[in-house]
Amino acid sequence: MDERAIDRSGQRASVVGLGTWQLGADWGDVDEKDALAVLEAAAESGVTFFDTADVYGDGRSEQTIASFLRGRPDLHVLVATKMGRRVDQIPENYVLDNFRAWNDRSRRNLGVDRLDLVQLHCPPTPVYSSDEVFDALDTLVEEERIAAYGVSVETCAEALTAIARPGVASVQIILNPFRTKPLREVLPAAREAGVGIIARVPLASGLLSGKYTKDTVFAADDHRTYNRHGEAFDQGETFSGVDYTTGVEAAAEFAALAPEGCTPAQLALRWIIEQPGVTTVIPGARNAEQARANAAAAKLPELPAETVTALRDLYDRRIKDQVEKRW
Repeated sequence: MDERAIDRSGQRASVVGLGTWQLGADWGDVDEKDALAVLEAAAESGVTFFDTADVYGDGRSEQTIASFLRGRPDLHVLVATKMGRRVDQIPENYVLDNFRAWNDRSRRNLGVDRLDLVQLHCPPTPVYSSDEVFDALDTLVEEERIAAYGVSVETCAEALTAIARPGVASVQIILNPFRTKPLREVLPAAREAGVGIIARVPLASGLLSGKYTKDTVFAADDHRTYNRHGEAFDQGETFSGVDYTTGVEAAAEFAALAPEGCTPAQLALRWIIEQPGVTTVIPGARNAEQARANAAAAKLPELPAETVTALRDLYDRRIKDQVEKRW
């Protein structure tokens, strides 16, 4: 699979990576055997970028990745984790002592002395403007606890503030055919600065797979049940912030636009891959078959111009008014 560079850190990532939120059991239960099978299928399909976080399953996702990589010393995988969601979300908690403690825990979970890439995990907005926060992150690099750092953001404004920081290697942001504002406001600035873009929530929490209807019921412990209105964390993380009924109706239109030989999910991933400035897209997978199908999007033909135009029209008609003013 093709890889793209994160210029500021000198690291490289496959154009399709793997998001491992699901492997932490925050989307319903996933057993260890299935989780390892997902990682194996992704790696065998050419994926060289795994994204995780210290709170996914309270560390279970990190530990599962470590277990898999111990058994595959032949693989060269860039593992990005996140930190910051283990405490109350106030700026005062984003200090060096906490960073070191969170870093120690993630290094233990992942079984490494130095983490490849650590991202602040959607912190409070004032954190992005704090010199002390980024000085602390620089200290972690100097102490060789981490090779590089980045941020995961909720809004385009937060992304632009982060990109202006010279030590930020990457920005992880929600980007998909139902969330296109970053194309105009963030990706050009990231390209100019040499900052990698990690596109997350690429299928709008599964909406863009075309598999859901208004009657679909998700498990009680699935965030698509308990966070539809932002009850647990930012609403934009669930269905990209789109009202579920609207999302299902728009997703049916979206699915009908998939070219022959391309599933709706692959259409979404292919669309993201083709956006100038995207380094990697990180779909999750609950089983090996999904992981392989996601990776296959990297080898599909370029989308026809008429498909791209139709996707833009769908967004403008059905989605734009719901999401642009918030994120």
